[in-house]
Amino acid sequence: MAKKSSIEKNKNRQALVVKFAARRARLKAIASDQSAPIEEQFEARLKLAELPRNSAKIRIRNRCEVSGRPRAVYRKMKMSRIALRELGSKGLIPGLVKSSW
Repeated sequence: MAKKSSIEKNKNRQALVVKFAARRARLKAIASDQSAPIEEQFEARLKLAELPRNSAKIRIRNRCEVSGRPRAVYRKMKMSRIALRELGSKGLIPGLVKSSW
């Protein structure tokens, strides 16, 4: 199990991303628009830098929904390999069959 503070920190980042997504997208569009005046692009970049760092989507860490583990997380199921194996062995994941040869 991961530290609760790490899990909560990641949840706060996700909330910030949702909150600032529209503003961040608008400022990024202005900053990357080559037809806009240079002063306007520069001003947009300054405003973008004033936004909280944790409002950037790149700062969200994929974590396991079950255990909070940060590594070896399958995106499709949002679960780590360890949690997936445990739940699969118990038969709690439909369609998952343990392979044997």
